[in-house]
Amino acid sequence: MDFAVLPVTRYKMNCSILWCEQTLRAAVIDPGGDLDEILNFCELMDLTPELALVTHGHFDHAGGAARFAAQTGARIEGPHRGDAHLLARLGDLGAQYGVPAQSFTPARWLDHGDSVHFGDVTLSVLHCPGHCRGHVAYFHEGRRQAFVGDILFRGTIGAWEHADGDLATLIDTIRNRLFALGDDVAFVPGHGPESRFGEERRSNPFVGDAAYARWQARLALQTGSSA
Repeated sequence: MDFAVLPVTRYKMNCSILWCEQTLRAAVIDPGGDLDEILNFCELMDLTPELALVTHGHFDHAGGAARFAAQTGARIEGPHRGDAHLLARLGDLGAQYGVPAQSFTPARWLDHGDSVHFGDVTLSVLHCPGHCRGHVAYFHEGRRQAFVGDILFRGTIGAWEHADGDLATLIDTIRNRLFALGDDVAFVPGHGPESRFGEERRSNPFVGDAAYARWQARLALQTGSSA
């Protein structure tokens, strides 16, 4: 498997284009917009889009998936069903924030432990709530590469201060589902530069080892004071 990352929409969302090097069948993770750029890249590389994978239901990540599928014949898989209400409101939210977006129902909702396939490539699916309820991440074991949407970034974490977010859940997701994949695993976040889980575990001021120890100590104090 090989891949490339294209920042799309006014929000510079990282759209990842993955392809099977044997068959040149491709999967596009989060075709949020600027579809001409995505399709031009596929044409340049002689790729056949087979799959549109969505990490979560926010408009900058999912807004272009329906149009991408209509133009290419690719099937849409993901996110988890917990984001169904966000997908239903894509048109309204896209108009509100200036990004063309279209609602859809995926061909397949994804659950933790599922696999997705394109060409000869298989990705593992991790349900990763906290930023929103239906967020998923994708992992390629052989490449030691993850695509994590808006859960984790270099030096920070995803937003949780909204109706579908929860800080404790987000921290648990990062520590016990993403970091558990291994320090050597590289990841593409939903925005900004790539990193590795080991680097974030060592130095991230929100979920690194030192920060997590402080978080656990604070929870212990709160639990003790409420007993």
